Amino acid sequence: MSLNRLRSFLALVLVVGLAGSAGAQNTADTARRTAPESDLPLIPTRPLKFTTDEGTWISLDLSADGRTIVFDLLGDIYTLPIGGGKATRITSGSGFDGQPRYSPDGRSIVFVSDRSGSENLYVIDPDGKNLRALTRGTGQGFISPDWTPDGQYIVVSRSNDLWLYHRQGGAGLRLTGQTPPAPGGGPGGGGNAPSNFMGASVSPDGRFIYAGARTGAAGYNQMMGTTQVVMYDRESGRLVTRSLNLGTGFRPAISPDGKWLAYGSRRMAVTGLKLRELSSGDEKWLASEIQRDDIESRGSRDLLPGYSWTPDSRGIVLAHHGKIWSVDAATGKQTQIPFTADVDQMIGELVRFEYPIDDSVLTVRQVRGARPSPDGKRLAFSALDHLWIMNLPSGTPKRLTTSNDGEHAPTWSPDGRYIAYVSWTEDGGDIWRIAADGGRPEKLTSQLAYYDDISYTPNGARIVAARAPRTQRAFVNDEINPKLVITDLVWIPATGGQTTYITSLTNAGRPHFTADSTRVYYFEAADGLVSVRWDGTDRKAHLKVTGFQQPGGGPNAQPRQAQELIASPDGSRVLAMVDNKLFVVPLPMTGGTTPTVSVQQAAGGPLPFRRLSRIGGDFIGWESNSRGAYYSLGRSFFRYDVARADSLAADSASRAVPGARGAVASNARPVYEASRTDITITAVKDRPTGSVVLRGARIITMKGELVIPRGDVVVTGNRIVAVGAQGSVQLPSGARTIDVSGKTIMPGIIDVHAHMWPQWGVHSPQPYMYTANLAYGVTTTRDPQTSTADVVSYGDAVEVGQIMGPRILATGPGIFGYDDVTSADDAKEVMKRYSEFYLTETIKQYQAGDRRQRQWLAMAAKEQRITPTLEGGLDFKKNMTEAMDGYAGIEHTLPIAPMYKDAIQLFAASGTTWTPTLLVQYGGPWAENWWYEHYDILADAKLTRFTPFSELERRGLRRPQWFRESEYSFKLFAEQAKKLVEAGGRVGIGGHGQLQGLGVHWELWTVASGGMKPMDALKAATIHGAEAIGIQKHVGSVEAGKLADILVLDANPLDDIKNTNTIRYVMKNGRVYDGNTLAEIWPRQRPMPRQWWMTHDAMPVEGNER
Repeated sequence: MSLNRLRSFLALVLVVGLAGSAGAQNTADTARRTAPESDLPLIPTRPLKFTTDEGTWISLDLSADGRTIVFDLLGDIYTLPIGGGKATRITSGSGFDGQPRYSPDGRSIVFVSDRSGSENLYVIDPDGKNLRALTRGTGQGFISPDWTPDGQYIVVSRSNDLWLYHRQGGAGLRLTGQTPPAPGGGPGGGGNAPSNFMGASVSPDGRFIYAGARTGAAGYNQMMGTTQVVMYDRESGRLVTRSLNLGTGFRPAISPDGKWLAYGSRRMAVTGLKLRELSSGDEKWLASEIQRDDIESRGSRDLLPGYSWTPDSRGIVLAHHGKIWSVDAATGKQTQIPFTADVDQMIGELVRFEYPIDDSVLTVRQVRGARPSPDGKRLAFSALDHLWIMNLPSGTPKRLTTSNDGEHAPTWSPDGRYIAYVSWTEDGGDIWRIAADGGRPEKLTSQLAYYDDISYTPNGARIVAARAPRTQRAFVNDEINPKLVITDLVWIPATGGQTTYITSLTNAGRPHFTADSTRVYYFEAADGLVSVRWDGTDRKAHLKVTGFQQPGGGPNAQPRQAQELIASPDGSRVLAMVDNKLFVVPLPMTGGTTPTVSVQQAAGGPLPFRRLSRIGGDFIGWESNSRGAYYSLGRSFFRYDVARADSLAADSASRAVPGARGAVASNARPVYEASRTDITITAVKDRPTGSVVLRGARIITMKGELVIPRGDVVVTGNRIVAVGAQGSVQLPSGARTIDVSGKTIMPGIIDVHAHMWPQWGVHSPQPYMYTANLAYGVTTTRDPQTSTADVVSYGDAVEVGQIMGPRILATGPGIFGYDDVTSADDAKEVMKRYSEFYLTETIKQYQAGDRRQRQWLAMAAKEQRITPTLEGGLDFKKNMTEAMDGYAGIEHTLPIAPMYKDAIQLFAASGTTWTPTLLVQYGGPWAENWWYEHYDILADAKLTRFTPFSELERRGLRRPQWFRESEYSFKLFAEQAKKLVEAGGRVGIGGHGQLQGLGVHWELWTVASGGMKPMDALKAATIHGAEAIGIQKHVGSVEAGKLADILVLDANPLDDIKNTNTIRYVMKNGRVYDGNTLAEIWPRQRPMPRQWWMTHDAMPVEGNER
């Protein structure tokens, strides 16, 4: 489910040098003193100092006189004599500087930096003086600047296209993307038109620009040939293709004499440098193996590091394998140019906290579907998947029913006498109603189905609902979209009876009504607010509301659509949920084209609008009198008096100074804010009683390197009370002993990137992914990015024993670019969604803007004691800056490999936990594909027991792609994890939800495939995962005082890491389960309840396949 990932950078080494003079050092010191301060808000506090003779993804250039190399290393710019030696740093500070290029006269260096808070172009003198900004903007994504031969212009990639800037500044001129492709539909020869240009190189006469052009966006499991070398004619504007390699073509560089073109390509998954004689077109491999390219991720610093021809066109200087080399263009002979560089930086404080775990009482964190009564005096809602009611504003909540079935989506009858709701069990669901004062529920539907989003008509005679077949809902196991997309809109009599079909719905919101009861209104993603008559005819689209549009998204970029639109009962306004924000917008009658309102426009759009909430809200709706709106967040219910806000706004406007200009400060409080009611419901957490002893096993404690060859683990309740050699610890009186002699004990597995997305809205009473993970020894999970807040309620249900599963931790919905954080105060408001309402203790920053915005979020997280992790995004450069800025975690593969001392030292020193998720690897084919090729999932009886067969069919019978063994690169990336751990860094294990349960073992084994020691791999899966999410005092090791999360294995994983899948027993929170059946054997003796898929979606018997 996850999207854009990592990218390249960092640098250098430790060798003997030639030019390490005091004068050079003084120059660097002067540069540091005279360089302007950056505009980045975060103040770094931790020193990062070391010397290196190697670097990761070094972009370099050679001066026109051939005497000096300029290169980037870990976000600073250095110069180096062509003969090698000690490098001199010429830029410094918090900004990440890179991709330097000498001007033709050698008097200036252009480079890319985020020191302004967003990436821009800068020019500096070779001695580090006279730094000045060439561009000023946000969201522009500059890559690989190069000079025109006359030194007057700079060609650079910006937001996917090539742009031309004058050296004195200006807004720039866009070269590509505005002219049609050559005849045939593609760039000069057919195929798809390029959508991404990078790596410009200008011909000596200045007429032609060579570049790499990618057709299509960065993504997973990429096929070759998607990037080729193109040539842009500055006279005609024509774009033509200049390579047609299966191994692709990228990062071209034309020689100073104009006779040769070098460019990167691949052969058998190995990146090399090709050389073409332009007069004949003949080619040869100049260097068969260089830096592994970045074709299979984002290429945020181009697809190869910058390299340079020598002035005489007889050689090329480039960096690969961590070193700098000179390559003879005639023979291909390579000579190393040795260097050392001192890294001297400051990085941000690590934003990671420790959190308590309360064993005894749960305060419910979320109320769902809360709706006030028509008179506004009472509130109905669902909590722990049951129906509740309370008096407003401060009554005591009480349950309305005694049923064990799930109860969801309550709605009031217009007279306030009844509350209708939907139920859901493994057998299906119904619509019910119950008197608001209590009593016996009445079933209103006559056929089991999936029902949701119910509403009464204004006269109370009918109830409308979304409906789908129960089996269709039960089989929704897709963790990327666990909600039915297509349903039917139906109605039933309010007193019960047969359903009547109205129309079909696609990605629709809650049906509702205005004063015109002849029409049913609802939101549909494609058309906004629409309505139909009761027979489904005369469909009308009334209003569309749009929100955030990604900066630099290109000419075809579109704004995001609203996520919900609800018309007020009087039909005059619309309540809109857009990008986690709430707005009120007028609802005009136009009769023509559907009006569209952008809430991104501060003013001057077709209709005015008002923002209701600085934080956002869930479960939105209108009060029956249309004067107020309501919404919920976590366990808080909000009421917004729209009429009162109108009055106050009008009064404020009348008292404003005439002629006053200027925008309102981003931290200014609105004239009116919603009233808030916090709802407190407590429940006793599930906790066993009694004592049990696991006796005689080898114990891999994860307390340092301690392994007890034959020991006892004593558990009382849900906590470990003693661990030691067999016979050395005191056993409680009456304790039950379980003989586990000859077996191995280890802590329960902690999956810190566990996407387990059970059904949204109407909840599953027992998600299969929870039991599957528990059976495979996963006792704690952290889901980084859940898309919705449903996980909060699911996690609470596990805590009280209502659902069987691992401990469920999560970030909640990610913080994305569309959250549109515009200030430090804005970041604090966004963070409150998690610290004050969802109570997640952790968040995921999901590519939420430029570096300034990401720093604001890290600072807000620190202030509110939230541990932030982040989306890797196929962007190695971004990942480096986020480690520098104190982010506690990086999710997904760091896509540049190998990493060398500079990068390894940074990640190790930062304390950031890297969770590679190699099953969905960036930078190469998914390792998951490899496992499906080598593992027969249908032959695994345990897997088929705990997984619906339709899910195994979907994932494992026909995979969309096949890759030759040599194309897989997961072992290379696993080697980087090994290097990081050996340098003192942290690696976590995340199965990504690819194959629930077994998948986390595949991930663990894949991470270990790079040579990581079994003990280190097990630490990654246990104690280091616990440290990453701040609960290491409670889980992650087998120690007295910790929660009793323990695995008993039949074989020793220190001998073979794949023995983690020899699970005999799983102990989670003190309860002991059989590892093959999840039958509880302590303290209760009972089988696992039979689940719906075991009957309705089980593995077919041989000879009776479907």
